[in-house]
Amino acid sequence: MAPLELKELKTQLEELLDKGFIRPSISPWGAPVLFIKKKDGSIRLCIDYRQLNRITIKNKYPLPRIDDLLDQLKGATVFSKIDLRSGYWQLRVEEGSIPKTAFRTRYGHYEFVVMPFGLTNAPAAFLSLMNKTLQLFLDQFVIVFIDDILIYSSSREEHEQHLRAVLQILREKQLYAKFSKCEFWMEEIAFLGHVVSKEGGVQPDPAKVKAIMDWEPPKNVSEVRSFLGLAGYYRRFVKDFSVVAKPLTNLLKKNAPFNWNDKCA
Repeated sequence: MAPLELKELKTQLEELLDKGFIRPSISPWGAPVLFIKKKDGSIRLCIDYRQLNRITIKNKYPLPRIDDLLDQLKGATVFSKIDLRSGYWQLRVEEGSIPKTAFRTRYGHYEFVVMPFGLTNAPAAFLSLMNKTLQLFLDQFVIVFIDDILIYSSSREEHEQHLRAVLQILREKQLYAKFSKCEFWMEEIAFLGHVVSKEGGVQPDPAKVKAIMDWEPPKNVSEVRSFLGLAGYYRRFVKDFSVVAKPLTNLLKKNAPFNWNDKCA
């Protein structure tokens, strides 16, 4: 690790220890650590749990389809979004499983007491918790996707009641939000790569559309797959998307020659 990364590693380990999120470990497990650069230029400590994930029995709790969630917003005029503070870290790990979360660093061997990022079952486990917490409000005036909560209402009077009910239950369950990332009483709001508004309904996020429009022509199958992943996310807004995208999906076929032509552009 570079000197800057070592300094950051020491700082983040001290913070996690002070908060009680990790503890010294003598576990036979020990995942490696790495740093990932965030959008703001800072670096985040990550644990490489790939080996643990390979042998983990997968949690089959279903993640919702984005289209199904967005369809619930028809007729809504007021929105609030609550972002839970380091959501995964608000869920404790079962004592017998804690040793499996162990990771090794230059400054010692540690294990997580709370659910770390990077575990294959983390999204499903956290979504299950959130759905159970807010189950009375789901499909009525609340949408939950992992640690994002969207409250939607047809009037400001209703929204006051809805918002109060959600905040009250989060308080009761001791789930904490990050205020700087929350938005309240909005007539237009960004959510799951879309912009939802009183006037326009659900539309693709203009920034994502620009990213698709500005995408450089793919040079290999991997780049084609990445492009289709982003473009396909907005297929509901493109008539006959499968027909339009067929020249690209043909490039993904096994043993198909990679021939980028005008039909692909």
